Amino acid sequence: MTYGPKTDTQYRFSLGGRLSAAQKQDLRVKRQILHFMRPPIPRPASPGQSGLGFATDLQFGVLRALEYVMLQANDRPSFDPKVFLSLSKVGEGRTTASYDKSQVVFAQGDPANAIFYLQKGRVKLTVVSHHGKEAVVAILGTGDFFGEGCLAHQAFRMATATAIDGCAIMRLEKGRMMRLLHDEPAFSEVFVAHLLSRSIRVEEDLVDQLFNSSEKRLARVLLLLAHFGKEGQPEPVIARISQETLAEMIGTTRSRVSFFMNKFRRLGFVNYNSKEHLEVHSSLLNVVLHD
Repeated sequence: MTYGPKTDTQYRFSLGGRLSAAQKQDLRVKRQILHFMRPPIPRPASPGQSGLGFATDLQFGVLRALEYVMLQANDRPSFDPKVFLSLSKVGEGRTTASYDKSQVVFAQGDPANAIFYLQKGRVKLTVVSHHGKEAVVAILGTGDFFGEGCLAHQAFRMATATAIDGCAIMRLEKGRMMRLLHDEPAFSEVFVAHLLSRSIRVEEDLVDQLFNSSEKRLARVLLLLAHFGKEGQPEPVIARISQETLAEMIGTTRSRVSFFMNKFRRLGFVNYNSKEHLEVHSSLLNVVLHD
């Protein structure tokens, strides 16, 4: 089988006129990989030539373009979710900001159009009823996502997010977050793990609220704040949280929290190291386990 001269426009993408056996085999392999390509189209031989060609200008052009795209994709550096989530610079659909203690990140009823990632600090999520009663539904720490309800078509915020202390927070637009979840499997794994962990925590909180006394609920909250029972090493010395906030978290009064905290201190389960810090000992687990 022969092919047209080098000036034949049918082969201007083929790095020369005549294709070697290796080039032809390479093209056949690429056709098999790119299954969505059209099958070879016979081309009548040029005057004085015999045989059929097996590609058109369009096919060669698309094939070379796709080859370039695949090479570019292979050259792209691997995506590291930890590095991405620690960035402080502004990027496409991504901003970072600092929040002072008691500053509101978003309020209940605000439009839900972004996801937030807590790079540093702590945030509390609170819900206010129609009668004005407020409840703390979660205390979030470094490495937690929040505001993810917008991915489930939540139009408005169901809770208010407030900084407990100084925070650094990344804001990801909903569209940017959706692209990350679609294009970056490593990021998707991190986010799905967060969702599963949050779901388990909500179930445990519900069981705790239904079956345990306020004393046990307080002990459990303090242990969780000190990261007992979580991955990694516990952090027994934590920033103090007001008794009002603790009362809202476990569904009791401030006076009851004060009573139990004094009891825990007398028994050596907790220590007040300063006005800013509270030390939680693993022995507090005895309160949770005691029947």
